[in-house]
Amino acid sequence: MKTKHPILLGACTILLFLFIIPSAEGQLLKKLRKRAEKAAEEAVIRKTEEKVYKETSKGMDSILNPKTGKKEPAPKQNTPQPPNGENTDQTSQTENNRENAGGARALQVYNKFDFVPGDELLFFDDFSNDFIGDFPAKWNTNGGGEVVRFDDESGNWLELNSGGNTYYIANLNGLPEDYTIEFDIEVSGIEKVSSSANLRAILSNDPGFEYGTDLAWVYIPLVQWTAGDIRVWSRINGKDAIRNNINADIRTNIMNRAHISIAVNGQRYRVYVDENKYVDIPQMIAPGKSMSRFKFQLVGTDKEKERVFVSNIKIAKGGVDLRRKLLSEGRISTNAILFDSGSANLQPRSMGVIRQISQVLMQDKNISLQIVGHTDSDGAEDTNQALSEKRAAAVKEALVSVYGIDASRLSPMGKGESEPVSDNDGPEGKAKNRRVEFIKQ
Repeated sequence: MKTKHPILLGACTILLFLFIIPSAEGQLLKKLRKRAEKAAEEAVIRKTEEKVYKETSKGMDSILNPKTGKKEPAPKQNTPQPPNGENTDQTSQTENNRENAGGARALQVYNKFDFVPGDELLFFDDFSNDFIGDFPAKWNTNGGGEVVRFDDESGNWLELNSGGNTYYIANLNGLPEDYTIEFDIEVSGIEKVSSSANLRAILSNDPGFEYGTDLAWVYIPLVQWTAGDIRVWSRINGKDAIRNNINADIRTNIMNRAHISIAVNGQRYRVYVDENKYVDIPQMIAPGKSMSRFKFQLVGTDKEKERVFVSNIKIAKGGVDLRRKLLSEGRISTNAILFDSGSANLQPRSMGVIRQISQVLMQDKNISLQIVGHTDSDGAEDTNQALSEKRAAAVKEALVSVYGIDASRLSPMGKGESEPVSDNDGPEGKAKNRRVEFIKQ
């Protein structure tokens, strides 16, 4: 057996390293150069997006705040007062005197905002048909709660009790594959709330108060003294699939009546707070299964000082691409274009739908559209007629000012309350009647 010479072996090793090191350095330099080029490219993209955003914001300022074209500072919120047992006046919110959920707070539109509410309303509740101090008729709970009113303009709200009590819609026994959920949150006295305090919006296949084998949760932080995390949790076939914390500073949103939007498309799950998207998970929902319940839970708050309320809960079937439907059928009707109550001021979250309409008009330059506004029957008939006309004109103005559509291709008109698609006896029917139609001419 031959023995290797140690000196010869050492020389070979040195030569090998001398050969490898320059090669490795060259590869490292190439990688660093590619990274630098990519960083420069991303910087250019960011600058371009910022420019587009600024131009979009300029156009939207005049749409959303037509009086001055400037954003107004958020006003100090009214402190909710508990029901005193004497205020049982059940005068419902009307189309003409109800303010939007956030009051006259500052409005801002994000050019990447892509939430589009479902087009077929499945459930809506603003508790306007419930008595102050009662638990709402359309809901069930294992821990109590009651309907309250802050003032006549804000309407009715459901106050949730802390401690993990569950609240769910009693007559909602199943959800389609594609749908959206929206609701508003109001708070009082939570300035020093615990970092563990959160409102949980839950999708579950359990028909009662249990978690179920399939679920999807989002934990909305209520803490104010530090930035909290939005947490997500999903379970598929009884096993945890996703548990994660997502950095999100939504403290200002929470203190200014936050609007929460959830979009489910098959397995995909997205969550928005006001006009920002924070959660977008492609495989959060169990494949091939639909959830049967939507539930709330409130945990971590002081029952004596810290109060949390929800209202304007809306669930709508989605999955229908409004662009394709407009092209194929020649008309669409949507209640996803929202306005401040009693006015023609567009709410920012309406821009997802309006953007889809603009894409149709950009794709086919030969298309012209009639824009028809409709209201519910609350208020005087002539007032509703004028309001519907102004709202149709506001949609036209958004298409022209923000997306550059030729004004001559758009014909706004209003029909007031004259063509209802549902009864006006309850909040669900009224929500269906408040709509905008687009008709190819």
